[in-house]
Amino acid sequence: METTKTYQRRKMLFVLLMLIFLLAVLLARMWYIMVNRSQHYKERADDLHERERVIKAERGIIYDRNGVALATNQSVCTISVIHNQITDPEAVIQVLSETLELDEEKVRKRVEKVSSIERIRSNVPKETGDLIRSYKLAGVMVDEDYSRYYPFDALAAKTIGFTGGDNQGIIGLEVMYDDYLQGDEGRILTVTDVRGIEVENSAETRVDPVVGESLHLSLDYNIQSYVTQVAEKVMKQKQAKSVSVILMNPQNGEIYAMVNVPEFNLNEPFTLIDSITDDGGVNTQDLLNQMWRNGCINDTYEPGSTFKIITATSALEKNVVTLNDTFSCPGFRIVADRKIRCHKTGGHGSETFTEGFMNSCNPVFMDVGARVGIEGLYEYFERLGLFEKTGVDLPGEATSIMHKIENVGAVELATISFGQSFQITPLQLLRAVSAVINGGNLVTPHLGMYTTNGEGNTQTVFDYPVKSGAISKETSETMKELLGLVVSEGTGKNGQVVGYDVGGKTATSQKLPRGSGKYIASFIGFSPVEDPKIIGIILIDEPVGTYYGGTIAAPVMSEIYEMVLPYLFPEDKQEETQEETGDDLS
Repeated sequence: METTKTYQRRKMLFVLLMLIFLLAVLLARMWYIMVNRSQHYKERADDLHERERVIKAERGIIYDRNGVALATNQSVCTISVIHNQITDPEAVIQVLSETLELDEEKVRKRVEKVSSIERIRSNVPKETGDLIRSYKLAGVMVDEDYSRYYPFDALAAKTIGFTGGDNQGIIGLEVMYDDYLQGDEGRILTVTDVRGIEVENSAETRVDPVVGESLHLSLDYNIQSYVTQVAEKVMKQKQAKSVSVILMNPQNGEIYAMVNVPEFNLNEPFTLIDSITDDGGVNTQDLLNQMWRNGCINDTYEPGSTFKIITATSALEKNVVTLNDTFSCPGFRIVADRKIRCHKTGGHGSETFTEGFMNSCNPVFMDVGARVGIEGLYEYFERLGLFEKTGVDLPGEATSIMHKIENVGAVELATISFGQSFQITPLQLLRAVSAVINGGNLVTPHLGMYTTNGEGNTQTVFDYPVKSGAISKETSETMKELLGLVVSEGTGKNGQVVGYDVGGKTATSQKLPRGSGKYIASFIGFSPVEDPKIIGIILIDEPVGTYYGGTIAAPVMSEIYEMVLPYLFPEDKQEETQEETGDDLS
């Protein structure tokens, strides 16, 4: 009996302890929810009774180096409907379909859809949004928004790029610096009842958007505009497929201009230009991608004779040639039973290395290339950045297409020596030649310099790497002298600029397949020769008629420099004028 009572008491005690334990757990949980998690559940409760509308942040402006706005914003509206607040759906459908020029059935589906909020259209012109607002239709929301606007339409289109409907960058600088330009979205919170209808006379909670940072470029609007005009003129005159021009500071990589004509209208980026038409057999998106391509960085080509700068540099660095070494040019060289011709059919006869460089003589450079050897050439190709991307702050950069060293025979070595049988981008060549003339510093080409906030205060200053010691200063000085002679006395005479000392090299590249009759005429030039402050490259793709770089590309760069040099460096103009000279071929 006593045992039973003891058991019963223990059982009751156990139950009591369990109840106390469960009560303690419950109290602890209540304490956790009411104190520690109170804010969280308050926010969730608020969410049940709040409707959120997004306020887009104003995108940062893109400026040139002098503060000229190249990409700005314009006020637009976003039109939305709130199903539970609509009192006259037919009126809403009629007004929105007619005013926004939308299909009535599409508008009806969105109006009749049971959702907290349904977007009808974004990027609506402000005057249209104001008109819709004036109808005072219940359930129709007209929110302020921004869309990108490019005040100069097609200027630097393939470089600047554009944004999509969500205001995010699609191509060019717009996408490269998207994280800086975007800003932070704001919100409008309105109180609703259990049916989702906004409570009358309740205050809105507004979280203001944060404007994106503005981007400041090295690009110069005046130079970009002028170069574009010149490029468009020569493209029309020569009925060329395209014309590309880059102007850059060879000392630090700042790009003053990057032109790719024909350009497209940034305010209508999905409208094909006249030179790119849809014949029904090609996907429209492929045609748009073609139209948007930046030939300066996205496309590779055989550089031709401008590449002799790199071969000459390698030979001088390897000490396998001197300026006074003599060569013979009968108009061709036989390499492995293959006859490779010089651009001068009758040949140049006996000439020194300096004369061979000035004459852009292929046999001379085949001999020099053989002396250097493929290992020596590839060593300096690597030193001058020709096996890597330049690192330019633009998306989609291509890189060189080179033979594997083990696959280079005598013929390949000969053609590589004068700029054929491989491909590089124009910017790769410009960067490499910049190192040749600036004392051996391999700079990083770039456009972005710094960003500022809404108050104009500097936020981020961009830094770009420089690799020193690509070549010796002695070789750099020699190459500047040689390139100065090319323009003053050689094939680049048409690149002269009155009052300014210019160095450079011409090229006439045959496009693949060989025998197609299609060429790229090009010229690379810099000034002043002693202390280069600007370097430029021009490519005229598939000119009709005369196609020699010295005849059609060099004069165009001369015309560009006639404006640009006095604009940038008026103090460098020489008192004595240079004598104008006639045409040459290569």
